[in-house]
Amino acid sequence: MTNEDALNLIFIISDNIDYEVNNNLVTVLEKQNHTIQNFFRRLKFKIPNYKKIELDKYSSFVFLQIDGKKTVEEIGFNLEKAYGDDSHPLYERLLVFLNHIEGNCKYIERVN
Repeated sequence: MTNEDALNLIFIISDNIDYEVNNNLVTVLEKQNHTIQNFFRRLKFKIPNYKKIELDKYSSFVFLQIDGKKTVEEIGFNLEKAYGDDSHPLYERLLVFLNHIEGNCKYIERVN
């Protein structure tokens, strides 16, 4: 994939996750419904239904920009506009983050 291809990627938030937004910070709620967890719940162990993952201000900003319309380049531009030099190296970090939440976490999906 070329740099131009990477900057033209468009993502959408997966339908399989739940999240909350509080003061522009995102908390992802991962459902804990593994067979073993459900078994122990029936035995009255206190196992929460969701695992909460709190994103920092940069990750939350990027996550909230993902709408199925904005390209990676547009998200990066908005991130730099909001946080200036604190967001640098911009596209290297942004692409690593997006690849992580797409490939490992399955929070987002590619549209194109």
